[in-house]
Amino acid sequence: MEAIIFCGIQATGKTGFYVAHFLQTHVRISLDLLKSRYREDLFLEACVKGSQPFVVDNTNPSKAEREKYISLAKQHKFRVKGYYFRSSLTDALERNNQRAGKALIPKIGVLNTYKKLEIPVMEEGFDELHYVELEENGFTIKTWDHEI
Repeated sequence: MEAIIFCGIQATGKTGFYVAHFLQTHVRISLDLLKSRYREDLFLEACVKGSQPFVVDNTNPSKAEREKYISLAKQHKFRVKGYYFRSSLTDALERNNQRAGKALIPKIGVLNTYKKLEIPVMEEGFDELHYVELEENGFTIKTWDHEI
């Protein structure tokens, strides 16, 4: 049983990474998809009660926001992996500007998330942490080295 928590500002590749690595094995828990915390809680409850692996595909910028998911997963004996999507603010804003429709996040939204961003640490309850970087030819996953 595995719970995966994504962390990173908008336009850093989180959903694309989910599709490339977890689409066939993990339920996607995403506020973009579910539209409310109530629905998110229903899906989380179903996953933990059914021992279904899941990915929380939200920005999860702060320790406080990640704690909800980590705590619930640990209570149900899930292994918790974190993926921090490392990107410069400039690069993320450029990628965001290439989006259209509802996918385009107002610049102030990206900036507000960036201001709240706290780099995850193992002490939050993660069993594993990884860095992910979006590159032209795909994703690079790096071993956690406790540095930004």
